[in-house]
Amino acid sequence: MCSIRLHLSDTLENIQDLDGVGPVTANKLKEAGFDSIEAVAVAPIRELVDKAGLESSAAIKIVRAARQTIHIELLTAKQLYDKRQSLLRLSTGSENLNKLLGGGLETQALTEFIGEFGTGKTQLCMTFCITTQLPIEQGGLNAKVLFLDSEGTFAPQRIHQIAQAMSLDPDKILEGVFIARTYNSDHQVLTVDHAFKLCKEENVKLIIVDSVLSHFRSEYIGRENLSERQQRLNAHLHKLARIAQTLNLAVVLTNQVQANPQAFFGDPTRPAGGNILAHASTHRIMLKKASNNLRCARIIDSPCLPESETYFAITEKGIEDAQPKSRRGE
Repeated sequence: MCSIRLHLSDTLENIQDLDGVGPVTANKLKEAGFDSIEAVAVAPIRELVDKAGLESSAAIKIVRAARQTIHIELLTAKQLYDKRQSLLRLSTGSENLNKLLGGGLETQALTEFIGEFGTGKTQLCMTFCITTQLPIEQGGLNAKVLFLDSEGTFAPQRIHQIAQAMSLDPDKILEGVFIARTYNSDHQVLTVDHAFKLCKEENVKLIIVDSVLSHFRSEYIGRENLSERQQRLNAHLHKLARIAQTLNLAVVLTNQVQANPQAFFGDPTRPAGGNILAHASTHRIMLKKASNNLRCARIIDSPCLPESETYFAITEKGIEDAQPKSRRGE
């Protein structure tokens, strides 16, 4: 079994170095969010046609030139395994949750947190905004955060509170979080299209989309619009995945739940987004309220993590370890 590793030639530095890309075409590409050779090389040709306004023949030529600058090396499964040991891990603030996730949030992956209102999705995200900025030896990534807020739930005062409780400089922490308040699905997609340059230039190692489906669900109503919604969502998620892989950063998605009318027994809710979101996410974690004001996190899908659960508490320090009362023997 083998995999493929890609890395760029040292002879080319920007998109104008590519065959067929002059100043006008370069501006079109940059305005569409294709700010580097890496971004062009991993982009579908159709995206360059639709978003940069290029002719199909020109887009094919440019993408082919970008991909020719990438060296392709075959890796054995053992080499890939060894390489994955060096992936970065981000602490969640809870040792229990870190253990559930195999050591913390993984870079080059999309981690999805699913739950009803009040289960702690946004609280987790705001804690991640702080832990990302910690030094690597403290479980952080020594980097900044891009937060896409589709529901207007981001609270800078909460970031300030958590930072103070952790004896950190609140103003410095707030400066390390870029907020994009997205007002519709087009705005959300456009923000991600232009995220590659920001993440690369500003050392962003975590992208948070809270929540990923909110606009799509409100704008594409009815079964007649479901196909178009899922196609646009699929392209959006794959763009996030390409950024995560290319720049070695982590992506966190929050997702809502919907009623499952076929569930006569067990949990009557299921994650929204259907198979498109299920297949795009690397790890899926379901959040639920538990006793004594705690939260339960359970792995429901992952290629490498076993189905298991743990508990955490939401405190003034953000996310901390906790156990339900029954497990504490109280």
